[in-house]
Amino acid sequence: MRISCGARNDVHTPPTNTLWYKDFGYTGGIPTNGTRPSFVTPPLDTIRYFPLSEGPENCYNINRVPKGHYSVRIFFGLVAEPNFDNEPLFDVSVEGTQIESLKSGWNEHDDEQAFVEALIFLTDGSASLCFHSTGHGDPAILAIEILQVDDNAYHFGSQWGQGTILKTDRRLSCGAKNRKFDVDYSGDHWGGDRFWNPLKTFGQSSDQTITTKKSIKQASTSPNFYPEALYQTALASTDIQPNLAYTMDVDPNRNYSIWFHFAEIDPSVTGAGQRVFDILINGDVAFRDVDIVSMSGGIYSALVLNKTVAINGRTLTVTMHPTKGHALINAVEIFEVIAAESKTLPDEVSALQTLKSALGLPLRFGWNGDPCVPQQHPWSGADCQFDNTSSKWVIDGL
Repeated sequence: MRISCGARNDVHTPPTNTLWYKDFGYTGGIPTNGTRPSFVTPPLDTIRYFPLSEGPENCYNINRVPKGHYSVRIFFGLVAEPNFDNEPLFDVSVEGTQIESLKSGWNEHDDEQAFVEALIFLTDGSASLCFHSTGHGDPAILAIEILQVDDNAYHFGSQWGQGTILKTDRRLSCGAKNRKFDVDYSGDHWGGDRFWNPLKTFGQSSDQTITTKKSIKQASTSPNFYPEALYQTALASTDIQPNLAYTMDVDPNRNYSIWFHFAEIDPSVTGAGQRVFDILINGDVAFRDVDIVSMSGGIYSALVLNKTVAINGRTLTVTMHPTKGHALINAVEIFEVIAAESKTLPDEVSALQTLKSALGLPLRFGWNGDPCVPQQHPWSGADCQFDNTSSKWVIDGL
């Protein structure tokens, strides 16, 4: 499901003739002409923005969503009028869990900062996406995607499940020239139409690009359904700089799940034992003696490795250190692991909504979404307490 926010009619966008449904499911806000902050944003002309006069919390409540695992992506927009703040800052929550807090400068980058994306289980037949004003401009949303993925997609270990959200930090396609979505790679729709940023080099003279047009075995397979083309480009280290290293800024004291993608596409490597390397995360060995050919079953065959780690500092560095030959990598994905908030008991929410209607409360009160979560943005005037018996929030008073 794709929604063009603010649109009065369904829209089809090039180059893939993608269908975006006309706007629906919103609790308030104003439709208007919008501006795309990035060329990776869908080519849509309208947005819905939420002035503070309509309350600090506004949402999209999408009903009749089949129970399952979903990739939820929200594209931010800008109001196409000169007297509006050209960089609104606000928080975003999905199903009562805050997953994003927009930071200054987000609209100055042609990359993942133009949207927020998360993998989440939807279990009650609906999806609630809320936007919380922080006093710095009006939240403005250009488009929403809710795309079903495999129930076991991105299973990273014992912490994985309905109580966990994977927020996409970034996806890098090594050796690629252009930014692409899965659909541009002719990827399977069960992959969720992921966005891949090109990583053209790890550093000047530190690597070489390798490409192939040969078929890649074990690429588009369950449960993650990666596009074959992802494995047809790679970066390999050189004698000048044997290590391949990538460093990124992260929020401290968080868990990150990192997915490494490999396929031996270098024609100079013909068998096992010719390329062996270690993978380190912040200096600690995550995988030792990685031999792509041996572990994937042959040349031109995909291999995916995953490691979830706790990061205490503000940087995350991934290093491929060769012990024989040169290191090579095709792609990497990095997710922040977020514990999903417990929601408020449905009967309590229904009672407050009934009270809201009966009292005719003005829009500025908000009272949209969940009364108690995210905990950073409870409803004004609602006193929430956590009930350990039901593992839900309850209203203790008003």
